[in-house]
Amino acid sequence: METQKPKQLKDWFGPELAKLLSAKIAATYPAFKHEAFQNEYLASYANFELKDRVNLMAGKLQRFLPNSYEDGLSILMNIIGPENENETGMFTEGYWLMPVARFIEIYGIDEPDISIRAINELTKRHTGEFAIRPFIETYPEKLIPILQQWATDANFHVRRLASEGLRPRLPWAKKLTIFIEQPEPVFQVLAHLMKDPVMFVKKSVANNLNDYLKDNETAAWTFVDQWKSNENRHTQWILNHALRNKIKIKDPKALKIIGSFNK
Repeated sequence: METQKPKQLKDWFGPELAKLLSAKIAATYPAFKHEAFQNEYLASYANFELKDRVNLMAGKLQRFLPNSYEDGLSILMNIIGPENENETGMFTEGYWLMPVARFIEIYGIDEPDISIRAINELTKRHTGEFAIRPFIETYPEKLIPILQQWATDANFHVRRLASEGLRPRLPWAKKLTIFIEQPEPVFQVLAHLMKDPVMFVKKSVANNLNDYLKDNETAAWTFVDQWKSNENRHTQWILNHALRNKIKIKDPKALKIIGSFNK
């Protein structure tokens, strides 16, 4: 049974979570030194804010799991639990998996195939939006076809990740600049999602386009122009939300597009 979450985000990653996570691992991997794991983490965690606490816990996972990344990852994937059926983000039911995602992000970059499969499963319970980004940067030719496939996945969390992982301005993440000048690969992925009926996915697609309207406005407007006459209500919602900043400043092109939806 998961613990009640404290009010401050950083306090979610304290003694109770260290105990919870180590107990889950020990249940499937009896050789795990759960007391030493907790003691080492608790010896220094209080000095850190949220992100550094997650990094610290991921580092302790790497220290106390088998030396083989593949073996360690296999153990962690055995504890991730059932899929999240709700349209909720990372600070909800699966928040305790954040150190697992960080473990993959830090230690899995040289093992892309198993890491990417693990991220696909993890995002159905927590999120893979941060973990996937170094793989996109390191293996862009490999990742774009995968993300195109994910954009048509039956699971809406996987579809959302296809967009969210490619956002250039994802909050809390380093800016993803690899596609800024030539965003066509990103737009090829988003094209699969422009009629998605799930709000969780639609918000991500709209936010992605909103990012590109800041970082490569010409290319973003070209993409918007390709969809502005589409009568699908989900497409229109995405464009309306994507253009929200333009609407606030009364950009005439944005106002004309949004106005056409009401005719």
